[in-house]
Amino acid sequence: VQLVESGGGLVRARGSLKLSCAASGSIFRINDMGWYRQAPGKQRELVAQITSVGSTNYADSVKGRFTISRDNGKNTVDLQMISLKPEDRAVYYCNAYIQVIRTYEFEYWGQGTQVTVTS
Repeated sequence: VQLVESGGGLVRARGSLKLSCAASGSIFRINDMGWYRQAPGKQRELVAQITSVGSTNYADSVKGRFTISRDNGKNTVDLQMISLKPEDRAVYYCNAYIQVIRTYEFEYWGQGTQVTVTS
C-alpha cells in the first residue's frame, strides 16, 4: 500500500493551496484519513482528520481556513487550504488507517509535501 501526495508548493500569505493524497495497493477498506504537518524544529502535529463516513476534526489553528474531504470510491483525501499564513509553512503528510485484509488495520504515511507560505 502506498500513499502519494501532491499539490504542495510556494504561495503568498492569504493565498490558497490544495493538497491531494491517493492510496493505492491491496486495500480492503480505508478507515480514518488525515493530514499532519511538521514545521522545522517542531513535532509533527495533526492538521485535520476525516472518518470513513465523513466526520471531521481540525486543529484549532486551521479551523475555518482548511477543509478536509475524501472520495471513498477513489481512495483519495484532499486538504483545501485558504487564507494561508506564514506559520502554516511545513511538510504536510498524508495519513491513513487501512485494512489490507478484513481483520488487520495498519497505519500508513505518505512521503510528505512541502508547503511554503511567504509574507
